[in-house]
Amino acid sequence: MLKIAIYGKGGIGKSTITSNLSAAFATLGRRVIQIGCDPKADSTINLLGGMPLRPVMDYLREEGAEPTRLEDISQQGFGNVLCIETGGPTPGLGCAGRGIIATFDLLEDCRLFETYRPDVVLYDVLGDVVCGGFTAPIREGYADKVLIVTSGEKMALYAAGNISTAVRNFADRGYARVHGVILNHRNVPDEYERVRAFADERGLDIVGEIERSDDINRCEDQGMTVIEADPTLPISRAFLGLAQRLLKDEDVA
Repeated sequence: MLKIAIYGKGGIGKSTITSNLSAAFATLGRRVIQIGCDPKADSTINLLGGMPLRPVMDYLREEGAEPTRLEDISQQGFGNVLCIETGGPTPGLGCAGRGIIATFDLLEDCRLFETYRPDVVLYDVLGDVVCGGFTAPIREGYADKVLIVTSGEKMALYAAGNISTAVRNFADRGYARVHGVILNHRNVPDEYERVRAFADERGLDIVGEIERSDDINRCEDQGMTVIEADPTLPISRAFLGLAQRLLKDEDVA
């Protein structure tokens, strides 16, 4: 099973990349679970026709009890990707990281992975927070690999550096490791060279490049990924190529 946690600066495009990767893996015939680990609970919306999914934490608060069926807290989207959103506490109250931990404990109780038997699991993790519950995907054995999404912008690279350092600090504990960097282009000057230098300094590969594309915005306005809209688009082929590379790397490992 390929298990990947995707981190990066807030607003860098993690959810767009994660949902399009999920769609790409599904198009390649894999069974996929995508788990959004953000209180905004919008990671999977473009796999679900633009309709938001009820987050696990909302279910627990509103129902006052744990779900009795996996279907109560999940929904299948494009390509039969199983979508789950952790959600978070009531705004201004509680810790979002603890919401992630509570959700993961519940998913264990529901025997999510034994029941669905996925080939690929993707975790879309809030911003560049790498403490407490937000490290749960990499600390608790849920993910084996970390992908860091960045552009060539200064603050994006700064956040990527913090994430890389945090994950490396876990290396001697057998936790997930950074597998590589995804360059999500923002068309800043010397962008590739900046990200290449960042990756080289840390001994990382740039495993994928996502060019800035109006097709992404157009498709998201329609509540879908570019893969669903038209898998032959150049931007769709980029996501499919990235998915194929990640599957190949998993086979080689």
